[in-house]
Amino acid sequence: MASSDPHKLMVKADKLTKLSLTRWSADWKSATQLYEQAANGFRVAKNIEQAKIAFEKASQGQEMLSSPWDAAKHMESAAALAKELHNWREVADFYRKASELYNECGRSQPASDALAKAARALEDAVPEDAIQLYTDACIMLEEDDKEQMAFDVYRAATNVYIKLEKYADAATFLLRWGLAADKCNATNSQCKAYLSAIIVYLYANDFKQAEKCYNDCSQVDAFLRSDQNRCATKLISAYTEGDVEEIKRVAQSSTISNLDHMIIKLARKLPTGDVSALKKANAVQDEEPLDENDLT
Repeated sequence: MASSDPHKLMVKADKLTKLSLTRWSADWKSATQLYEQAANGFRVAKNIEQAKIAFEKASQGQEMLSSPWDAAKHMESAAALAKELHNWREVADFYRKASELYNECGRSQPASDALAKAARALEDAVPEDAIQLYTDACIMLEEDDKEQMAFDVYRAATNVYIKLEKYADAATFLLRWGLAADKCNATNSQCKAYLSAIIVYLYANDFKQAEKCYNDCSQVDAFLRSDQNRCATKLISAYTEGDVEEIKRVAQSSTISNLDHMIIKLARKLPTGDVSALKKANAVQDEEPLDENDLT
């Protein structure tokens, strides 16, 4: 049937949105229905490129009809099709647009989810862009006091940083996760995030930063009294003593086994450097004679 041909539906819809001598106003309601029918028709026919264009126009139509929620849904459909086409720029742009539309509805959760979907799609192809999208998704929920809804996003962003071997950034994001967990009284997640940050610094062979992180986090009472703190204390002590076997034993502990998989993998590879140098440095420090001024 001619009326079910998606190409003809698109032509008809386009005509309804254009002004002419005989059409003084666009009929967005009728046009949008036609775009939606065409989009579904193209999708069934596996014409991904045309389906994407139709969903984008259907989104525009719903926006013109003051229906931002439906506009956002169509924009997400367009983004998913752009992903199939490996058009990463459109994936990011369409999901960002969907996020903006959800925000117009006052819905921070689906707005953040849209950004996270874009980030997941871009992780392998454009990881730096994915991190920015994950970060923006977190900010959106933080600003709406919905930190607990962002835990999976913190985890995903940290994972990308680790894949890129940007360990300092990964640790920083874990500490941010810990702060967010503190705000919503998720003590267990907070303590896991702090221990994870310490492990990341140790994996990066940055003992000084790991020790500083440990000392800073231990100022938080919840962490100080936790199993994660006791585990961190054993790790720091083992590094200070240059005890490789103890480091490996602690890395196999149940406390670390309960962390996220990406952190467990790092912990099981510890130590990554020569920890005997730390023991020698500490020994020299302990044996340094007192200055005469220290005795007065």
